[in-house]
Amino acid sequence: MAVKKKVKPGNKKVLKKAQDKKPTAKKTAGAGAGTDPKRVAAILAGLDAAYPDATCELNYANAFQLLIATILSAQCTDVRVNQVTQGLFKKYTTPEDFAYASPADLEKEIRPTGFFRNKTKSIIGASKGLIEKFGGHVPRTMEEILTLPGVARKTGNVVLGTAYGIASGIVVDTHVIRLSQRLDLTRNEDPKKIEQDLMKVIPESKWIKFSHQLIWHGRRVCSARKPKCAECNLEPLCYSKDKTE
Repeated sequence: MAVKKKVKPGNKKVLKKAQDKKPTAKKTAGAGAGTDPKRVAAILAGLDAAYPDATCELNYANAFQLLIATILSAQCTDVRVNQVTQGLFKKYTTPEDFAYASPADLEKEIRPTGFFRNKTKSIIGASKGLIEKFGGHVPRTMEEILTLPGVARKTGNVVLGTAYGIASGIVVDTHVIRLSQRLDLTRNEDPKKIEQDLMKVIPESKWIKFSHQLIWHGRRVCSARKPKCAECNLEPLCYSKDKTE
């Protein structure tokens, strides 16, 4: 059972000043109107106050395990992925184990995560790619990691940022999409364009933690259907039409 965490209040003076500067731009695709530097700073301060220790919630022991776990996390909760990898990483311990595994056996192991056939192809393909191109080691650049089958920018950003501390971009998952739109930091729908919008307004030193903090906030407070606006310390900064009382 998840432990409910009380969200800490942000700096009220900073929030009030930022709240007064509401956007006036027309609703067109692109960066949101709420990207004034002072407002963005207030959002970051609120996230820091609420989630100072936010990090990736996937369980892993090394960069390779995080790569596999992130592939499995597509359209699946981290909780379910962690349940599956608990046994999976005991049975398959190296890239070679995954690369030359029986597809049928691997499918059975990861079936609870959904889309298990496609994920099996991605895992086997990525593992073979690591062996053939990188000596079995997960590369440290986005350009290299994107050459692996089944690996897109989201996965690359998770692995590079979490395992290596390399800020190559911002992780854009469903929570980041929803919250960045609600906070009017972007008006795009495409994850790649959203990432570019966020990278323009979020300081590079915050890229890694910012995505984790938004994901935590999305899971704990700013849910898709019934956001807990009364518990949200970013509520004064939020211009979303689907606020709740």
